[in-house]
Amino acid sequence: MHIDTGNTGFMLLCSSLVMLMTPGLAFFYGGLVGRKNVLGIMIQSFVSMGWTTVLWYAFGYSLCFSGDVGGIIGNLDMAFLRGVDLSTPSPINDTIPIIVFVAYQMMFAIITPALITGAFTNRVTFKAYMWFLTAWLVFVYFPFVHMVWGGGILQKWGVLDFAGGIVVHNIAGMAALASVLYIGKRKVPDRGPHSIPLVALGTGLLWFGWYGFNAGSEFRVDAVTASAFLNTDIAASFAAVTWLMVDWMISKKPKFLGLLTGAVAGLATVTPAAGYVSPTTAVLIGIISGVVCYFAVALKNKLSLDDALDVWGVHGVGGLLGIILLGVFASVAFNPTAGVNGLLSGNTSFFLKQLGAGLLSSVWAFFFTYAMLWIIDRFTPVRVEEASEERGLDEALHGEKAYLEEEGYAAR
Repeated sequence: MHIDTGNTGFMLLCSSLVMLMTPGLAFFYGGLVGRKNVLGIMIQSFVSMGWTTVLWYAFGYSLCFSGDVGGIIGNLDMAFLRGVDLSTPSPINDTIPIIVFVAYQMMFAIITPALITGAFTNRVTFKAYMWFLTAWLVFVYFPFVHMVWGGGILQKWGVLDFAGGIVVHNIAGMAALASVLYIGKRKVPDRGPHSIPLVALGTGLLWFGWYGFNAGSEFRVDAVTASAFLNTDIAASFAAVTWLMVDWMISKKPKFLGLLTGAVAGLATVTPAAGYVSPTTAVLIGIISGVVCYFAVALKNKLSLDDALDVWGVHGVGGLLGIILLGVFASVAFNPTAGVNGLLSGNTSFFLKQLGAGLLSSVWAFFFTYAMLWIIDRFTPVRVEEASEERGLDEALHGEKAYLEEEGYAAR
């Protein structure tokens, strides 16, 4: 194996950027909840960094990228990274050691289930969450990584997903919707967000890390890498401004939280398309995302669904929207090697494949998640007791407080 030090160094940097997104998500979610539940939501992101890594090393990587069983899942030939040594090349780019590929893909596995936690904040026991994290990775995330990126049925079918519109955002968002419907509303109203500056810090870390998330998914440094990088920023920026403007027109005030949420919606929506479309298309994706995701969240509010931190409206709808828009706007002019032309260039079949894959992933993630929560609830309570919800999960479940001077500050 000939190691390209430039590509390898770049992928190590991108792996680090994607790792940073999970603490960023913890800050983003932590700021959005009330003061009594900050640690309860943040630990759900941070514990994924530990436990998902354990599962990834033990069998997760192997189930995603080793062998093939029915086009749905891999096998256990590479469990505990068996056969991985310094001379083993990456399956995507043989100038990069497989060790780097394992690390990069692991960072995706860490953040994806953590995205779901924003939906059921303030009302899930930690023990049930650990069971959920494990089962969801095994029955939803690992199969879709294999199907889309690991040589499975969707990849063979010709479905494209540059950096995780299906594999990350859509399945997490649909899992969030299923979680909300199964677990139900919070009994104790949350006065959050308690710290919009924390949300801003989280957004900044997510946005920064997203360059590694999207540009790194080319797995080498070339013009497509640069295009994916630029498209990521353009879509996020246009979505942020669009959300701000729509919100401003409706609420009569320019909301900082709206700007931040819009940016994340744009980032989620451009993710599947980043390396297959032009910068001009990224502008359109950003604008469409800002409008559609805003009204998806408005619909959720109208239906009184307690998706606390808008995971479905931002990630579920954004991910599905990005997959469909890729089917419309894909252009070989911006990815001659791996890309295809979309519906606008007359390729109806590719558009229909993208649409079908988006619907399949939505249905699978929704029903598997709902069933999983029902099964977990049979042997350990999923929902916290109302007294714990009243007290706040930080103290009730974890015996800690985010703000030790809370009573003092409240009195001032």
